[in-house]
Amino acid sequence: MGGLPAYRPMLAQLGAAPARDEGWAYEMKWDGVRALAYVEDGRVRLYSRNAKEITAAYPELAGLADAVGDRRCVLDGEVVAFDAQGRPRFEALQPRMHQRDPARVRRLMDLVPVSYLLFDVLHVGDRPVIGLPYLDRRALLAGLVRPGPHWDVPPHLEGVAAAQVVDESRRLGLEGIVAKRVASPYRPGRRSPEWRKVKNFRSQEVVVGGWQPGQGRRADTIGSLLVGVYEEGRLRYAGHVGTGFSEAALRELDRLLRPLERAASPFDDEVPREFARSAHWVEPRLVGEVRYAEWTGDHRLRHPSWRGLRDDKTPGQVRREDA
Repeated sequence: MGGLPAYRPMLAQLGAAPARDEGWAYEMKWDGVRALAYVEDGRVRLYSRNAKEITAAYPELAGLADAVGDRRCVLDGEVVAFDAQGRPRFEALQPRMHQRDPARVRRLMDLVPVSYLLFDVLHVGDRPVIGLPYLDRRALLAGLVRPGPHWDVPPHLEGVAAAQVVDESRRLGLEGIVAKRVASPYRPGRRSPEWRKVKNFRSQEVVVGGWQPGQGRRADTIGSLLVGVYEEGRLRYAGHVGTGFSEAALRELDRLLRPLERAASPFDDEVPREFARSAHWVEPRLVGEVRYAEWTGDHRLRHPSWRGLRDDKTPGQVRREDA
């Protein structure tokens, strides 16, 4: 990260829209991958939420250095890819997220272009600005970054009702909104109630602990995944996921999971016999995300659908996320 100090991103708590709008501002919630950008000496370095460098995956963002006038800074935002309707979609970003091979990345740049949507600034020149109120940081960000072909500073909204912003996010087919206290500082590495994410659909990060073979045309590959979440340091079984996979996703999962196979279940509680008897257990190292209907009374995900792998979070960080 050069001479700039290392930061961890501030995180939002899941919750409902604020009942009173005074003291809050609103942003759309972008369905991509969080990234901090360190801009220094004409270079851009990108780091994921768990401090892994991901610069090689997104070479089209290198021009951000010129967009800030070669000023040293640390920026916060979301790397997104768009679906056929022009909406940011986590699933659309999947082919880019895990690629580091330069030749493969260059080919994918035309097929799956990305954008970096910026919403905060942590450091400018020789001084941190995390102690400034949110609105002051937003004003600083707007004056710092010139929009470009692969980056932008989307607007924040003030003086409007949260319900109105939520409705607009639904109309646009977006993931939801983030409500932020206008006076809040930036709290690196902390999940704070001063930032509140309001989702239009339920999603949950999960740890892959096993898989079941498919049937029919998928008999030689993965049919479903057995997934869990950590509770009090124990990996608890949360259900099986059998839908939402593309053929490319199944090939990638097969490639990643087979070297991780182990003899015993990694879950600290019992997996139902109908899933356990044909399971291929794996070391719990891969993290993914599912969309689901609800949590059942016995701590299972109802109707989960696979959204994709996440390499921006470690398995031990995966917790059940409830409103």
